[in-house]
Amino acid sequence: MVSAEKRQLEFADRLRQFRASSGFGTGKDFAEHIGWQASKVSRIENGRTLPSDADVADWLRALKVSEPETASMRDELREIRLARDRWRQQLRRGHADRQRQEAAAEQLATRLVSVEFFVIPGLAQAADYARHLFSMAAQLHETPADTEAAVAERIRRQAVLYDSTKTVEILIGESALRYPICPPPVMRAQVDRLLGLLDLQHVRLGIIPLDTELPTITMHGYLIVDDEVIVEINHTEIRISEPDDIELYERITADLWRIAAEGDDARALLRRIGRA
Repeated sequence: MVSAEKRQLEFADRLRQFRASSGFGTGKDFAEHIGWQASKVSRIENGRTLPSDADVADWLRALKVSEPETASMRDELREIRLARDRWRQQLRRGHADRQRQEAAAEQLATRLVSVEFFVIPGLAQAADYARHLFSMAAQLHETPADTEAAVAERIRRQAVLYDSTKTVEILIGESALRYPICPPPVMRAQVDRLLGLLDLQHVRLGIIPLDTELPTITMHGYLIVDDEVIVEINHTEIRISEPDDIELYERITADLWRIAAEGDDARALLRRIGRA
Protein backbone atom coordinates (compact mmCIF):
# COMPACT_ATOMS: atom_id res chain seq x y z
CA MET A 1 0.00 0.00 0.00
CA VAL A 2 1.35 3.42 -0.97
CA SER A 3 1.86 5.66 2.07
CA ALA A 4 -0.04 8.90 2.51
CA GLU A 5 3.27 10.79 2.40
CA LYS A 6 4.22 9.28 -0.96
CA ARG A 7 0.77 9.99 -2.40
CA GLN A 8 1.05 13.61 -1.25
CA LEU A 9 4.40 13.98 -3.03
CA GLU A 10 2.99 12.44 -6.20
CA PHE A 11 -0.02 14.74 -6.01
CA ALA A 12 2.26 17.76 -5.61
CA ASP A 13 4.24 16.65 -8.66
CA ARG A 14 1.06 16.44 -10.75
CA LEU A 15 0.12 19.98 -9.75
CA ARG A 16 3.62 21.13 -10.74
CA GLN A 17 3.28 19.36 -14.11
CA PHE A 18 -0.06 21.07 -14.76
CA ARG A 19 1.59 24.41 -14.00
CA ALA A 20 4.65 23.77 -16.18
CA SER A 21 2.67 22.45 -19.14
CA SER A 22 0.47 25.55 -19.09
CA GLY A 23 3.41 27.81 -19.89
CA PHE A 24 4.37 29.04 -16.42
CA GLY A 25 8.10 28.42 -16.24
CA THR A 26 8.43 28.98 -12.51
CA GLY A 27 6.27 28.75 -9.44
CA LYS A 28 6.87 32.47 -8.89
CA ASP A 29 5.32 33.29 -12.27
CA PHE A 30 2.29 31.17 -11.45
CA ALA A 31 1.98 32.71 -7.97
CA GLU A 32 1.76 36.18 -9.52
CA HIS A 33 -0.87 34.91 -11.97
CA ILE A 34 -3.10 33.32 -9.32
CA GLY A 35 -2.52 36.04 -6.71
CA TRP A 36 -0.77 33.89 -4.10
CA GLN A 37 2.49 34.19 -2.23
CA ALA A 38 5.30 32.41 -4.07
CA SER A 39 6.14 30.56 -0.84
CA LYS A 40 2.66 28.97 -0.81
CA VAL A 41 3.09 27.64 -4.35
CA SER A 42 6.54 26.34 -3.44
CA ARG A 43 5.30 24.52 -0.33
CA ILE A 44 2.51 22.85 -2.29
CA GLU A 45 4.69 21.83 -5.25
CA ASN A 46 7.34 20.37 -2.96
CA GLY A 47 4.79 18.35 -1.00
CA ARG A 48 5.44 20.16 2.27
CA THR A 49 1.84 21.42 2.47
CA LEU A 50 -1.25 19.48 1.46
CA PRO A 51 -3.49 22.06 -0.26
CA SER A 52 -7.13 22.52 0.61
CA ASP A 53 -9.88 21.51 -1.81
CA ALA A 54 -10.46 25.19 -2.55
CA ASP A 55 -6.75 25.69 -3.28
CA VAL A 56 -6.73 22.82 -5.78
CA ALA A 57 -9.90 24.07 -7.45
CA ASP A 58 -8.40 27.58 -7.80
CA TRP A 59 -5.07 26.17 -9.03
CA LEU A 60 -6.61 24.07 -11.78
CA ARG A 61 -9.15 26.74 -12.75
CA ALA A 62 -6.33 29.23 -13.20
CA LEU A 63 -4.63 26.77 -15.56
CA LYS A 64 -7.87 26.02 -17.44
CA VAL A 65 -7.64 22.31 -16.63
CA SER A 66 -10.64 20.30 -17.87
CA GLU A 67 -13.53 19.54 -15.53
CA PRO A 68 -12.97 15.73 -15.59
CA GLU A 69 -9.28 16.14 -14.69
CA THR A 70 -10.16 18.66 -12.00
CA ALA A 71 -12.75 16.31 -10.51
CA SER A 72 -10.22 13.47 -10.54
CA MET A 73 -7.61 15.59 -8.75
CA ARG A 74 -10.09 16.72 -6.11
CA ASP A 75 -11.16 13.11 -5.51
CA GLU A 76 -7.51 12.11 -5.12
CA LEU A 77 -6.97 14.95 -2.64
CA ARG A 78 -9.88 13.73 -0.49
CA GLU A 79 -8.47 10.20 -0.50
CA ILE A 80 -5.01 11.45 0.49
CA ARG A 81 -6.47 13.50 3.30
CA LEU A 82 -8.45 10.52 4.63
CA ALA A 83 -5.35 8.31 4.48
CA ARG A 84 -3.21 10.94 6.17
CA ASP A 85 -5.77 11.51 8.91
CA ARG A 86 -6.34 7.84 9.75
CA TRP A 87 -6.00 7.38 13.49
CA ARG A 88 -3.23 4.80 13.17
CA GLN A 89 -1.26 7.32 11.13
CA GLN A 90 -1.93 10.23 13.48
CA LEU A 91 -1.35 8.26 16.67
CA ARG A 92 1.75 6.36 15.61
CA ARG A 93 3.72 8.31 18.24
CA GLY A 94 0.90 8.21 20.80
CA HIS A 95 -1.90 10.53 21.89
CA ALA A 96 0.17 13.23 23.60
CA ASP A 97 1.59 14.57 20.34
CA ARG A 98 -1.90 14.76 18.87
CA GLN A 99 -3.14 16.69 21.93
CA ARG A 100 -0.33 19.21 21.52
CA GLN A 101 -1.34 19.76 17.90
CA GLU A 102 -4.97 20.33 18.89
CA ALA A 103 -3.93 22.74 21.63
CA ALA A 104 -1.92 24.82 19.16
CA ALA A 105 -4.89 25.06 16.78
CA GLU A 106 -7.31 25.95 19.58
CA GLN A 107 -5.04 28.66 20.92
CA LEU A 108 -5.13 30.37 17.51
CA ALA A 109 -8.90 29.99 17.12
CA THR A 110 -11.45 32.57 18.22
CA ARG A 111 -14.48 30.26 18.25
CA LEU A 112 -14.76 26.63 19.35
CA VAL A 113 -18.02 24.67 19.18
CA SER A 114 -18.10 21.02 20.30
CA VAL A 115 -21.14 18.77 19.87
CA GLU A 116 -21.12 15.17 21.12
CA PHE A 117 -23.74 12.54 21.95
CA PHE A 118 -21.67 9.51 23.01
CA VAL A 119 -18.54 10.83 24.74
CA ILE A 120 -17.73 13.97 26.71
CA PRO A 121 -15.85 16.42 24.47
CA GLY A 122 -12.13 16.69 25.20
CA LEU A 123 -12.33 20.27 26.43
CA ALA A 124 -14.81 19.21 29.13
CA GLN A 125 -13.24 15.95 30.25
CA ALA A 126 -12.12 15.32 33.79
CA ALA A 127 -8.66 13.75 34.12
CA ASP A 128 -9.80 10.25 35.13
CA TYR A 129 -12.42 10.18 32.38
CA ALA A 130 -9.78 11.19 29.81
CA ARG A 131 -7.43 8.54 31.21
CA HIS A 132 -9.97 5.79 30.53
CA LEU A 133 -10.66 7.03 27.01
CA PHE A 134 -6.99 7.29 26.04
CA SER A 135 -6.34 3.79 27.34
CA MET A 136 -9.29 2.37 25.41
CA ALA A 137 -8.29 4.23 22.22
CA ALA A 138 -4.70 2.95 22.36
CA GLN A 139 -5.99 -0.62 22.59
CA LEU A 140 -8.53 -0.07 19.82
CA HIS A 141 -6.04 1.40 17.34
CA GLU A 142 -3.03 -0.62 18.58
CA THR A 143 -0.97 2.54 19.04
CA PRO A 144 1.51 3.55 21.79
CA ALA A 145 -0.15 3.82 25.20
CA ASP A 146 1.24 7.15 26.45
CA THR A 147 -1.82 7.62 28.61
CA GLU A 148 -0.42 9.78 31.41
CA ALA A 149 1.34 12.14 29.02
CA ALA A 150 -1.83 12.38 26.91
CA VAL A 151 -3.97 13.20 29.95
CA ALA A 152 -1.54 15.94 30.99
CA GLU A 153 -1.66 17.49 27.50
CA ARG A 154 -5.45 17.30 27.39
CA ILE A 155 -5.76 19.13 30.70
CA ARG A 156 -3.35 21.79 29.42
CA ARG A 157 -5.58 22.20 26.35
CA GLN A 158 -8.44 23.19 28.61
CA ALA A 159 -6.75 26.52 29.38
CA VAL A 160 -8.72 27.91 26.41
CA LEU A 161 -11.87 27.62 28.54
CA TYR A 162 -10.59 30.50 30.66
CA ASP A 163 -9.56 32.75 27.75
CA SER A 164 -12.00 35.66 27.59
CA THR A 165 -11.03 36.41 23.98
CA LYS A 166 -12.56 33.14 22.77
CA THR A 167 -16.12 31.95 22.27
CA VAL A 168 -16.54 28.37 23.50
CA GLU A 169 -19.73 26.33 23.14
CA ILE A 170 -20.03 22.76 24.41
CA LEU A 171 -23.19 20.82 23.63
CA ILE A 172 -23.49 17.32 25.09
CA GLY A 173 -26.20 14.70 24.72
CA GLU A 174 -27.39 13.24 28.02
CA SER A 175 -26.66 9.89 26.38
CA ALA A 176 -22.93 10.61 26.79
CA LEU A 177 -23.45 10.50 30.56
CA ARG A 178 -25.94 7.65 30.62
CA TYR A 179 -23.66 5.22 28.76
CA PRO A 180 -21.13 4.42 31.51
CA ILE A 181 -17.90 3.86 29.59
CA CYS A 182 -16.05 4.41 32.88
CA PRO A 183 -16.66 3.09 36.42
CA PRO A 184 -19.34 4.94 38.45
CA PRO A 185 -16.88 6.99 40.58
CA VAL A 186 -15.22 8.29 37.40
CA MET A 187 -18.56 9.16 35.83
CA ARG A 188 -19.62 11.00 39.00
CA ALA A 189 -16.40 13.01 38.93
CA GLN A 190 -17.09 13.82 35.29
CA VAL A 191 -20.55 15.12 36.18
CA ASP A 192 -18.95 17.30 38.86
CA ARG A 193 -16.55 18.65 36.23
CA LEU A 194 -19.47 19.67 34.02
CA LEU A 195 -21.21 21.34 36.97
CA GLY A 196 -18.08 23.41 37.46
CA LEU A 197 -18.01 24.44 33.81
CA LEU A 198 -21.52 25.89 34.17
CA ASP A 199 -19.99 28.62 36.33
CA LEU A 200 -17.46 29.72 33.70
CA GLN A 201 -18.39 33.09 32.26
CA HIS A 202 -16.95 32.51 28.80
CA VAL A 203 -18.25 28.98 28.22
CA ARG A 204 -21.74 28.09 27.01
CA LEU A 205 -22.56 24.56 28.16
CA GLY A 206 -25.75 22.73 27.25
CA ILE A 207 -27.10 19.24 27.90
CA ILE A 208 -29.62 17.71 25.47
CA PRO A 209 -32.10 15.68 27.58
CA LEU A 210 -32.91 12.17 26.46
CA ASP A 211 -36.67 12.69 26.68
CA THR A 212 -36.70 15.74 24.39
CA GLU A 213 -37.85 15.47 20.78
CA LEU A 214 -34.97 16.34 18.47
CA PRO A 215 -35.60 19.15 15.95
CA THR A 216 -32.90 17.90 13.60
CA ILE A 217 -30.62 14.92 13.03
CA THR A 218 -26.89 14.47 13.22
CA MET A 219 -25.21 11.14 12.54
CA HIS A 220 -22.11 11.96 14.60
CA GLY A 221 -20.47 14.51 16.86
CA TYR A 222 -18.28 17.28 15.50
CA LEU A 223 -16.08 20.22 16.38
CA ILE A 224 -16.24 23.64 14.72
CA VAL A 225 -12.98 25.59 14.89
CA ASP A 226 -13.58 29.01 13.34
CA ASP A 227 -14.29 28.21 9.67
CA GLU A 228 -13.50 24.48 9.73
CA VAL A 229 -15.54 21.48 10.88
CA ILE A 230 -13.72 18.43 12.26
CA VAL A 231 -15.52 15.08 12.38
CA GLU A 232 -13.96 12.14 14.19
CA ILE A 233 -15.15 8.68 13.14
CA ASN A 234 -13.88 5.27 14.16
CA HIS A 235 -10.98 4.93 11.73
CA THR A 236 -10.16 8.47 10.66
CA GLU A 237 -10.78 12.19 10.95
CA ILE A 238 -12.52 14.34 8.36
CA ARG A 239 -11.87 18.09 8.01
CA ILE A 240 -14.51 20.14 6.23
CA SER A 241 -13.95 23.66 4.87
CA GLU A 242 -16.57 24.05 2.14
CA PRO A 243 -18.81 27.03 3.07
CA ASP A 244 -22.07 25.21 2.25
CA ASP A 245 -21.10 22.26 4.43
CA ILE A 246 -20.06 24.51 7.31
CA GLU A 247 -23.39 26.32 7.07
CA LEU A 248 -25.16 22.95 7.41
CA TYR A 249 -23.31 22.21 10.66
CA GLU A 250 -24.08 25.70 11.95
CA ARG A 251 -27.80 25.12 11.31
CA ILE A 252 -27.71 21.75 13.05
CA THR A 253 -25.96 23.34 16.03
CA ALA A 254 -28.47 26.18 16.24
CA ASP A 255 -31.37 23.71 16.17
CA LEU A 256 -29.84 21.60 18.95
CA TRP A 257 -29.24 24.63 21.15
CA ARG A 258 -32.98 25.36 21.03
CA ILE A 259 -33.73 22.20 23.03
CA ALA A 260 -30.62 22.09 25.24
CA ALA A 261 -30.85 22.55 28.99
CA GLU A 262 -28.67 25.45 30.10
CA GLY A 263 -27.94 27.27 33.34
CA ASP A 264 -30.06 26.11 36.27
CA ASP A 265 -31.90 23.59 34.08
CA ALA A 266 -28.61 21.97 33.08
CA ARG A 267 -27.44 22.06 36.70
CA ALA A 268 -30.57 20.25 37.89
CA LEU A 269 -30.28 17.65 35.13
CA LEU A 270 -26.60 16.99 35.90
CA ARG A 271 -27.35 16.56 39.60
CA ARG A 272 -30.08 14.00 38.80
CA ILE A 273 -27.63 12.12 36.58
CA GLY A 274 -24.96 12.25 39.30
CA ARG A 275 -27.35 10.75 41.85
CA ALA A 276 -28.32 8.01 39.41
